Amino acid sequence: MRLRFAALVAAAGVVLAACGGGGQASTDPNAPLRVAVSPTPHGEILQYVKDNLAKQAGLDIEIVKFDDYNRPNEAVAHGELEANYFQHQPYLEEYRKQRGGDFVWIQAVHLEPLAVYSNKVKSLQEVQDGATVTLSNDPANQFRGLKLLEQGGLIKLKPEAAVGTRLESAIAENPKNIKFKDLSPDQLPRSVDDAAAAVVNGNYAIKANLQNPVLVESPENNPYANGLVTTPALEKDPRIQKLAELLRSQQVKDFINQKYGGVAVIPAA
Repeated sequence: MRLRFAALVAAAGVVLAACGGGGQASTDPNAPLRVAVSPTPHGEILQYVKDNLAKQAGLDIEIVKFDDYNRPNEAVAHGELEANYFQHQPYLEEYRKQRGGDFVWIQAVHLEPLAVYSNKVKSLQEVQDGATVTLSNDPANQFRGLKLLEQGGLIKLKPEAAVGTRLESAIAENPKNIKFKDLSPDQLPRSVDDAAAAVVNGNYAIKANLQNPVLVESPENNPYANGLVTTPALEKDPRIQKLAELLRSQQVKDFINQKYGGVAVIPAA
C-alpha cells in the first residue's frame, strides 16, 4: 500500500510539473483552470463537464487526480493548482485547523452518503460482542462515521463530542464492547473482508464496487456535501465562477443521477 501510495503521489507530481505547477496559481482568465480531484466520483463528474460543457462555456479545464486527501489542499494552498473538488466543508475546516492554508469554499456539488458495509452481518444489531469495526482516521470523517454508528444503535456518543475528539473520548456507551480500528480512507473497503463492519467513504465504496450497505447516512440536512474550493485571490476569477455554474447545472445533476443511480452519489440540494 505504501509503494502504491508513493507511486500515486509521484505520478501526480509529474502531472503538476507538466502543467506548470510550482508555486504560482495563474490569474490569467484565458489560462487553463487546473483542478485537483479524487478520481471517483469527482474526477468522473469533472471529466463530464470538460467533455460536454466546458468548451461551449469558453472554459479550458485541466484535471489532476489524487488518491489521498491531503495533497489537493496543499496544491491549491501552494499555488500549484487553482482549485480542488474532493472534500466537504467539515473536512476543509479541520484541515485548516491542523495544517493551515487560506481557502474559500465556493459551493456544494454533490453528496456521497457515508455507509456501513459488512460481509458478516445484515444489520448492526447482529454485530457480536467484542467485534471490530473500522472507520476513517481523518477527524472529520471519523466523527461522521461515529454519528452513523450511533444512528444505527451500536454506540452512544457523549453530548460534547465533536470533530477532533479522540475516538475513545467521544463514546459514552459501547454496550457490545466494540473494538474500533481507524484506517486511512482508501484502506477501508479492503477491511470489509476482515472486520465485522466498516464505515466507508462514498468515493472509495464506488471505486471498490461495494454493494448492499448495512446502513446509509441520511441526505436530509446533511452538511457533508462535496464542493469546489479555491483561494481568496481566485474567488472571483471568471473561470472559477464559470466552473461553479457548470457543476451545479441541470446537465451535471442528470449525469450524476444516471451514472450513480441516485444512491451512492446524489446532487447537492
